[in-house]
Amino acid sequence: MEKKSKFKLIIELFLVFFKIGAFTFGGGYAMIPIIQREVSEKKKWIKDSDILDIVAIAESTPGPIAINTSTFVGFKTAGFWGAVFATFGAVLPSFIIITLISFVLRNFSSYRPVRYAFYGIRAGVIALIIKSFVSMLKQLPKSAAAYILMAAAFVLAVFTEINVIYIIIGCGVLGLISSMILGRSVSK
Repeated sequence: MEKKSKFKLIIELFLVFFKIGAFTFGGGYAMIPIIQREVSEKKKWIKDSDILDIVAIAESTPGPIAINTSTFVGFKTAGFWGAVFATFGAVLPSFIIITLISFVLRNFSSYRPVRYAFYGIRAGVIALIIKSFVSMLKQLPKSAAAYILMAAAFVLAVFTEINVIYIIIGCGVLGLISSMILGRSVSK
């Protein structure tokens, strides 16, 4: 009975991430609000507060954020096989779509409606990224240090040639130091 329910959960993880991968354009940041809605609000697999931590870890580890997020959610929900099937579910639609588009785009990329469709998709992706930003901003600790760190990271990432990996590492170190100085627990 236990194996059957775990198998069902693993298949459900695959299907949820397959749907997310198939119907979300714009990459990982555009997927974050959809992942949050599906796994936290609808399925209740993960607490809403855990999503921000998972995204932070997924962003800090090598690889695409959507793949890393699906792997972490799958692992937290159903262990190793959950991670494998959630990741496969997130990757498979892109693989199928890119394979099909590569055949079609060669012949139709010069058509005006196709170009306009891609302009519209870009606009929609920007809206999803902004929604993700607002959602993460709401969960940010409400302190002057957090806002200063966020603004500094933004300025460094946008206006300098500093590699974002160094910015992420620096923010992690400064956040840890800030928590230790203020005597707060990092696990909050």
